[in-house]
Amino acid sequence: MGESWAVALLSKQLKDLNKNPVDGFSAGLIDESDIFKWEVLVMGPPDTFYDGGCFKAHLIFTSEYPLKPPKMKFISEIWHPNIDIHGDVCISILHEPGDDKWGYEDAKERWVPVHSVESILLSVISMLADPNDQSPANVDAAKDWRQDYHGEFKKKVKRCVRKTEDM
Repeated sequence: MGESWAVALLSKQLKDLNKNPVDGFSAGLIDESDIFKWEVLVMGPPDTFYDGGCFKAHLIFTSEYPLKPPKMKFISEIWHPNIDIHGDVCISILHEPGDDKWGYEDAKERWVPVHSVESILLSVISMLADPNDQSPANVDAAKDWRQDYHGEFKKKVKRCVRKTEDM
């Protein structure tokens, strides 16, 4: 498998998503000439504090896709335990395949080549609704999640949701 395989697979996934859109997100290319750089809009999941928000993110693939996972970064401001202050998403399925050198994740929780753009984004939407506060990328958001869910956490998330309305 080489770059041509990655290009073909990503092209097929983009075509499939355009033909059969999935609730909760939309995806397309940042630049029509680069299949490896995607822009996605993630809708805040219903019945969460994110509901009503439309968060912009980028998915950046390498020529080693699907053997290696893409990187995902939120461009919109978002307050979440598993998204660091720079917008980088920390979720198991986007971690390199194989054993975790720190022992936090089983290899089966990490990247496997059967994942697609659709499965990645559905996992991220699920993560928004149900964060892993035991392995946070944003310690302050995890603290708010645990200690003041209906106060500080809700207030900071709702501020981010309001900012997406101005986009």
